[in-house]
Formats: sequence, C-alpha cells, structure tokens
Amino acid sequence: MAKSNDVKFSDFTTGEKVRIAGLLARMGKRGLADDGTGNVDLSDLQRRVERIEKQALRRKNRGK
Repeated sequence: MAKSNDVKFSDFTTGEKVRIAGLLARMGKRGLADDGTGNVDLSDLQRRVERIEKQALRRKNRGK
C-alpha cells in the first residue's frame, strides 16, 4: 500500500505531466550531448521536477 507521502502518476495534472516529460527529454538531450566524460550537470532540471512533485504532493495532502 502506498504511503500518503508518495506521489503517483495519477496525482499529477495533465500540465504537470507534460512539463515533466519535457524536462526528461531535456535531460536525455544533455546526456546525449555528453563528450564521454560523464560530467553532465542535470541538477537544475532535477530540481524543477522535484518542485513539480512537491506541488502535486501538497495538493494531494490538502484534499485529505
């Protein structure tokens, strides 16, 4: 059983799903552009995804 602090895919709005998909595509693009060193900085995009997840979690917990 999922904890109340777990965010499921169904907890995201359509707009949030689209934004996350776009951010994941940008992460993939950066990974492909890597010159083989493995030193790709994805932290800014990961923080954006985390913010979207936190927003969905707050919305989910507010309804309880």
